[in-house]
Amino acid sequence: MELPVVKLTKGIHVMHLFYRLDRVVWAQLAAGQSAAALARLEALCAANPGPSHPRLIPYANVSGKADLVFMLTAAELGRAGQMHRDLEDGFPPGTLERVYTYLSVTELPEYLTTAEDMKQTLVQQENLEPGSDPFNKRLAEMRQRQAEYEHYRLYPEMPDWEVMAFYPMSKRRRGTDNWYLLDFGTRKKLMGGHARVGRKFAGRVSQLITGSSGIDDWEWGVTLMAHQVDALKEIVYEMRFDEVSARYGDFGPFYVNLRLSPAALWRHLHL
Repeated sequence: MELPVVKLTKGIHVMHLFYRLDRVVWAQLAAGQSAAALARLEALCAANPGPSHPRLIPYANVSGKADLVFMLTAAELGRAGQMHRDLEDGFPPGTLERVYTYLSVTELPEYLTTAEDMKQTLVQQENLEPGSDPFNKRLAEMRQRQAEYEHYRLYPEMPDWEVMAFYPMSKRRRGTDNWYLLDFGTRKKLMGGHARVGRKFAGRVSQLITGSSGIDDWEWGVTLMAHQVDALKEIVYEMRFDEVSARYGDFGPFYVNLRLSPAALWRHLHL
């Protein structure tokens, strides 16, 4: 039976998979089984090499919360599910223990910059006359930049940097600190300040925020790519002083991982 075709109206599915190896079982594998498992993983990665999707990226977890980590993307839910099952099936039985999984989807922020926001910026910050040629030119540039931003939020092409960190998060809903009781204007203003903090790390941290309300146990998954761990520490620390995080943010476990090819992963884990 073929899997049903389940697509999003916009965007793609994203899955983070974390595994621990059973070293006792692995040590008892027959000759050639480790090499065969590596070959199957290499083939699966080669079959899903998309810049955005479908894509399967292997990592090694640092600190022992897991051993093997995979991030996969697919436009169809069935394709994501099949990649997941093919990945696990490629390892000898009993060698993998699933530690943590997270399913989410790419989405546009609720607080997108609107055409009216752009016009106000041009009038109030750039002192341009509405309807003038400079005004119209800058408005077209801003609209083009916004269209590109929206495209890459929905169909991200994340850089292949050395470090990937992942954590889930939700907005708090307790007592007076209930994000969902705030009016839209207040939430948009707060998120605008939150975004400005993130933009300060352009070139050092690339981030992907995926939505998971009604899909997984938290409301968002946060994937951060970086060249250095201190950049990850600094962006998360600085965000903690922003009211969105300080008052309304709840965070799940943090996983820090090294980007490795399948062959390098095997060498690193002594497989």
